[in-house]
Amino acid sequence: MASVLVVEDDPGIRTSLIEVLTGCGHVVRSAADAFGGLREVTQGRLDAVILDLGLPDLDGSDALRMIRGISQVPVLVVTARDDDAEIIRLLNAGADDYLVKPFSGGQLAARLAAVLRRVEQAMGYGGVPEAGGPLHDAPTAGRGPVRVGDLLVDPLARTAVLSDRELRLTRREFDLLAYLAAHAGQVVSKQRLLTEVWREPYVDDQTVNVHLSALRRKLGETASRPRYLLTVRGVGIKLVEPR
Repeated sequence: MASVLVVEDDPGIRTSLIEVLTGCGHVVRSAADAFGGLREVTQGRLDAVILDLGLPDLDGSDALRMIRGISQVPVLVVTARDDDAEIIRLLNAGADDYLVKPFSGGQLAARLAAVLRRVEQAMGYGGVPEAGGPLHDAPTAGRGPVRVGDLLVDPLARTAVLSDRELRLTRREFDLLAYLAAHAGQVVSKQRLLTEVWREPYVDDQTVNVHLSALRRKLGETASRPRYLLTVRGVGIKLVEPR
C-alpha cells in the first residue's frame, strides 16, 4: 500500500483515478491545481505523485520542476501531449514515467506499480530520506567512493564532486553516474543501463540519451568533445579519466 497524490483539475477524471488507485489498495490524496499539489507535497510523506499537465493555475511541466526543487518523490506524468520532444523534456525535467491520455485504469496501475517497485528495490541498498518522498538510492549504493580524474562519486552519500565543486544532479542523473562510476573504464551498453538503472522494460534508448546529455553539460563537456563520458559507437558508453 502506498500514499499517492493525484493532481488533476478535471473532477470526473480525478474521481476515476482515485477509484483506480484506491481499488489497488493505495491511500490517495488529491489536489485540483498545481499549487494545491505543491502544498500536499510539502505537508506529508508521499510515495508517488500522479501529475496532470493541463492544470488551471500553472502548467504541469512547471509544477514538475517545482516539485523537484523540494522533493525526490517519484512523479508519474499524465498528459494528452504525445509529442516526442515534449515527453523527452518532461523526463529530463525529472518525471519518472508518463502516460499519454486516454489510458486505461490497468495501464495506470501497472505503470505506478513499476515505479514503486523500482523504489522498493533501491531501498534494499539503504539510503537517506528525501524531502516529501520515500527512500531512494542508486543501485551501487553498497560501494565506496570512486574517483575518476577530478571527479569523486560517493554512492552512499549520494554526492558527486568535480574539482572541489559539488554537482547538482537529479536523482536519475546521479543513479546513472554512480552506475558508470562503479564500472569505470568499462563500456556499458544502453540496454544494460535501462536494465540496471531504470529497471523498466518500456523505457527507450532516447531516455538514456537525454540523461547522458544532461550529465555531460554538468560535467562541462559535450558529445562531440567528451572528457569523462566516452561513447563507443554501436556498443555503449564508459566513464573514463580525462587525458
